[in-house]
Amino acid sequence: MINKKSKGTNAERELIHLFWQSGWAAFRAAGSGSMRYPCPDIIAGNNVKKFAIECKTSADTKKYLTKDEINDLKKFSTMFGAQAWVGVRFNNLEWFFLTLEDLEETENSFAVSIELAKRKGLTFNQLIEY
Repeated sequence: MINKKSKGTNAERELIHLFWQSGWAAFRAAGSGSMRYPCPDIIAGNNVKKFAIECKTSADTKKYLTKDEINDLKKFSTMFGAQAWVGVRFNNLEWFFLTLEDLEETENSFAVSIELAKRKGLTFNQLIEY
């Protein structure tokens, strides 16, 4: 059984490979979420666009993100000049990417359900063409 941290790391690495195979430069930000400065999980770009991506995986039908995670992503993206995205991968489904405005806000967090991801999210190929 793979632990949650390894599952997330493997999913991020998979996404890095997808970007490079599509002609984009991308890297995982080591220590994202554990340093004092805002930092997304992945930074990707080409000669036209830059993305800051917070990545989540889930075996459940809904994934929650803390308000701090979203606020840090907003702050970093604004300072860096990148588009902010949340990438979510539910078990046995492809990646979906949502803007911060498309997330469902709850009292204490933000949430992405499979249904929301399928309805409002972009697939990887749609993201890089966006």
